[in-house]
Amino acid sequence: MSDIRFENDGQVVVDGVDALIVAGWTGRDHAGVQHHIRELEALGVAPPSKVPLFYRTSAALLGRQPMIEVVGERSSGEAEPMLVHSEGRLWLGVASDHTDRALEAHSVALSKQVCAKPCAAGLWPLGELDEVLGERLDACELRSWISDDPDGDDWTLYQEGTLGAIRPLDELLRASPVAALSRAETNDPAGARTVAMLCGTLPAIGGVRPAAAFRFQLHDPSAGRTLEHAYRVLALPAIG
Repeated sequence: MSDIRFENDGQVVVDGVDALIVAGWTGRDHAGVQHHIRELEALGVAPPSKVPLFYRTSAALLGRQPMIEVVGERSSGEAEPMLVHSEGRLWLGVASDHTDRALEAHSVALSKQVCAKPCAAGLWPLGELDEVLGERLDACELRSWISDDPDGDDWTLYQEGTLGAIRPLDELLRASPVAALSRAETNDPAGARTVAMLCGTLPAIGGVRPAAAFRFQLHDPSAGRTLEHAYRVLALPAIG
């Protein structure tokens, strides 16, 4: 469990997360997803057993730390929309699925589990987005930047696009184990258990690569509001 708290308009709306899911292979362009799978196969990454795929990871990975520690020099962040199901309500946030790229060639699931998942402090209620999970949500803009400066003073755009490039979040939600987990290990039929899911990412501009600092944001242009977070990456020595 993560004791992280999320706010909306200055009020705590989610207090703690019990389960965390990372959705993979969620691109809306099926041909593009298959092309990416073949690219990764050439690098030694096993193809997914199905598309999309939902990786269960430790909820304790989710946090708002200004610095994360990783082993070795081959990890990188990914900006992703995040759904949070809590007490029967759905919320939208943004997080980074920081991943160990060296370990990814051995096991995608393990590569997700060994890195922290930094996230922004705020959440938006999905009921405020037109058609709940509809066209206005697709127009939300996802961006990230990287910096080789540990203090993050010189940013380079790393990812940019809209949620329209990712499978519709309601479709991902229905296919995922979120609903089942929200009732698991509890007798509350309303689903008091809080579950968060990272919902996939956008291609990296110039290719996936490590950086000393990572910054990401989700912007809702129709409401003029933004969720964002930045963190530094401390690479620990990989001692054999």
